[in-house]
Amino acid sequence: MTLKLGRQEFADDKTLVMAIVNRTPDSFYDKGATWAEDQAFERVALVVEQGAEIVDIGGVKAAPGVEVDTAEERRRVVDLVARVRTAFPSLVISVDTWRAEVGQAVCEAGADVLNDAWGGADPELIHAAAESGAALICTHTGGVTPRTRPFRIEYADVMASVIADTTAYAERAVAAGVDRQSIVIDPAHDFGKNTFHSLEVTRRLAEMVATGWPVLASLSNKDFVGETLDLPVGERLTGTLAATAICTFAGARIFRAHEVIETRQAIDMVLSIMGSRPPQRAIRGLA
Repeated sequence: MTLKLGRQEFADDKTLVMAIVNRTPDSFYDKGATWAEDQAFERVALVVEQGAEIVDIGGVKAAPGVEVDTAEERRRVVDLVARVRTAFPSLVISVDTWRAEVGQAVCEAGADVLNDAWGGADPELIHAAAESGAALICTHTGGVTPRTRPFRIEYADVMASVIADTTAYAERAVAAGVDRQSIVIDPAHDFGKNTFHSLEVTRRLAEMVATGWPVLASLSNKDFVGETLDLPVGERLTGTLAATAICTFAGARIFRAHEVIETRQAIDMVLSIMGSRPPQRAIRGLA
């Protein structure tokens, strides 16, 4: 299925990298390195140069922390979206928010995608997407409250829950007027899940792909990688790329990542092994 993300369309054999850009002072990964707007904009320019097709701008970290109200979230992201849109007219701009008011404001500023990492916590967000013509990413969180960590959460079948919730959210969005070709589903590793759940979702991702909805995998430096390998943030790239390779083989279409070059290389290597991408250079034994 052709994937429509705002002003861009991507064929069904195109795998995309979504680069993470945090406009937060307390990100778990970069510790506020792109908190200042100029630094966030420089990060956008860098990842575009590195080949990212999408940037995902977030103004509130996912983990618990200092309260960020709607007005402050808007202050952090709206002007940056407008600046990026002016500088990069063809770039797909995503904004990581669960709030409809923020979603409407960033779409007016030029955003193409609303990345609802909290699984429909604000039911009005789908209407913001529909009214603006934006794409929507529908995630699975097991019903947890935004910015809370899961506590002893249990599933009879975690993948069945992931598929049921994300596809139901996708159909609600279609009913509200979001273009069916502009909807992506995301199992949301770590969100509403313990490490065993996230590992199971990874190895069973092909079941999610089989629904026909394009799948996004947000794996980068997540806690399930850190706990599996007993590694802190900053030492999780190898584990992240291993999970990326598995999800590429399963058919994921978009990868949300901190490390763009390494992620793209892992994806391309898997696609070439699968036979869907030719090697960039192949002369060994031929010349």
